[in-house]
Amino acid sequence: MAIAQPATRPANPRFSSGPCAKIPTFTTDALKDAALGRSHRAKIGKEKLKAAIDETRAILGIPDDYRVGIVPASDTGAVEMAMWSMLGARGAELLAWESFGAGWVTDVVKQLKLDAVVKTADYGQIVDLASVDFTNDVVFTWNGTTSGVRVPNGDWIPADREGLTICDATSAAFAMELPWDKLDVVTFSWQKVLGGEAAHGMLVLGPRAVERLESYTPAWPLPKIFRMTKAGKINEGIFKGETINTPSMLAVEDYLVALDWAKSVGGLEGMIARADANTAAIAAFVDSHDWIDFLAEDPATRSTTSVCLKFTDARISDGAAFAKAIANRLDAEGVAYDIGAYRDAPAGLRIWCGSTVETADIEALLPWLDWAFEAEIAAQAEAA
Repeated sequence: MAIAQPATRPANPRFSSGPCAKIPTFTTDALKDAALGRSHRAKIGKEKLKAAIDETRAILGIPDDYRVGIVPASDTGAVEMAMWSMLGARGAELLAWESFGAGWVTDVVKQLKLDAVVKTADYGQIVDLASVDFTNDVVFTWNGTTSGVRVPNGDWIPADREGLTICDATSAAFAMELPWDKLDVVTFSWQKVLGGEAAHGMLVLGPRAVERLESYTPAWPLPKIFRMTKAGKINEGIFKGETINTPSMLAVEDYLVALDWAKSVGGLEGMIARADANTAAIAAFVDSHDWIDFLAEDPATRSTTSVCLKFTDARISDGAAFAKAIANRLDAEGVAYDIGAYRDAPAGLRIWCGSTVETADIEALLPWLDWAFEAEIAAQAEAA
């Protein structure tokens, strides 16, 4: 028997966790003032790059004594710049509970070959934050994009720490409060919470990170795109819009438009509220259905952007095949694109709930999850 489909569809079915949905008001006409065909070293290019830095600082509330720079290669480039330039001065401690954190472990242990302390947790869990030794430099993700597990707050980070904290905040910045006084290095990318275009990263350095750069030279060679000092001093140009390599001025314009939109919805407070509302809608759905649950086991560590879900029904014989079939059904109906779990994560769904997603679209999607589940259970029973 055919299962009736819901009457309402999401106006925007783009729930990918990266690149993420554009701002709701986006049109290509909004990019008409892009400095196309102009040098990023020209006055107009410098002004736009500096505006991107200044608006980022203003919206996120980044302290005046922290430096904000635009760097190559998205969030990955920003994290690598920090690790390759700063680690090795003292012990290092790597925290990982999902694939990107695991990637930083690989780079530090196998590429930099540091004898680092590594703490890991399974998907859905988080490491014992109380056990972290802050005499070491500590590298961690604020929000595990592929596990839907985030740190609950910054209370576990001491103010009198000896080492640096290097925080990959790419799925957190603009959607979660970040305690800047507890974070020495913060990285994120344009294509996450603001739905910007890929390939550009943001690197935020606190005073303690700058001091490290100016007092320590790593034992290994640094490629040009990783170098943040000149003659032993921080290269201030990087933090004024004088990028290390050529940025896309079209992508810069897109980021500026997204920043303007962020201000229009209430800045950081408004952006956080939007993500929280999206996640609350999914939480209500999960609470009322016994066949689905959050991958994150502790509500205090559940992400409000990259929401990861798992199927719990005993009738499901092959979890990976079932989850893939659900995602394919929703994609074919044009109601949800790219919501399968990350390739290294447990089988399930991953729904981006960041601030550029409208709560009405999340609410319209949820009945379709019900439909797809029932349809797939029926198909599985028929095949058996």
